[in-house]
Amino acid sequence: MSAIRANDDIAPCLSVVMPVYNEAATIEPIIAAVLAQRPVQELLVVDDGSHDGTREILERLAQTTPRLRLFLQQVNRGKGAALRRGFQEATAPYVIVQDADREYDPAEYHLLLAPLLEGHADVVYGSRFKGACAQRVLYYWHSLGNKFLTFLSNMATDINLTDLETCYKVFRREVIQGIRLEEDRFGFEPEVTAKIARLGVRIYEVAISYYGRTYAEGKKIGWQDGFRAIWCIVKYNFLKSG
Repeated sequence: MSAIRANDDIAPCLSVVMPVYNEAATIEPIIAAVLAQRPVQELLVVDDGSHDGTREILERLAQTTPRLRLFLQQVNRGKGAALRRGFQEATAPYVIVQDADREYDPAEYHLLLAPLLEGHADVVYGSRFKGACAQRVLYYWHSLGNKFLTFLSNMATDINLTDLETCYKVFRREVIQGIRLEEDRFGFEPEVTAKIARLGVRIYEVAISYYGRTYAEGKKIGWQDGFRAIWCIVKYNFLKSG
């Protein structure tokens, strides 16, 4: 059984990479929640061309928050492009992806870090489908689509993930910085999974909570991203060597 009981038991060791696009309503509380976690060494926020006041909030916070590092994309390029920038800038031993919409709970960082800190894992995925934590009941077809994409990815990679599209992915820094990422949008998920599987590193999953939001509340991923994900599964598992 893990000896890690809470975030407060872990020394700062985590770079949190947060891509942001038009999240003025949630950006201040999510930044506060992230920086309240003791494992967080730095928070790297990449604003991806926001135009709803998010950027102005971030610039204000960056002036008074030492652990917040802000990077500005002049035009909207997509989540994958923002993550590439954040990964390049990370300096802590471990790197996690954190969305800005409050669907995922930073208080669960200790759950994700445990297999890494205990020396069992090189990469940890937080699964919304392992059944131990709270889940908001939302879109059936989104859930089915995610499971279908996970199924296709697992067949291609020969690994047995339950949640390909989860935001919460934690990497040893040298692993993620050693991967050449190409996708600008939500194709990041199947791309990084294919490239990690090819490396043969140790991948773990842990159960996490999920507080999903509706499209009216700001959810951005759409059906076209699902078709792109299918193409990325084919492309990065069978057509690409890099």
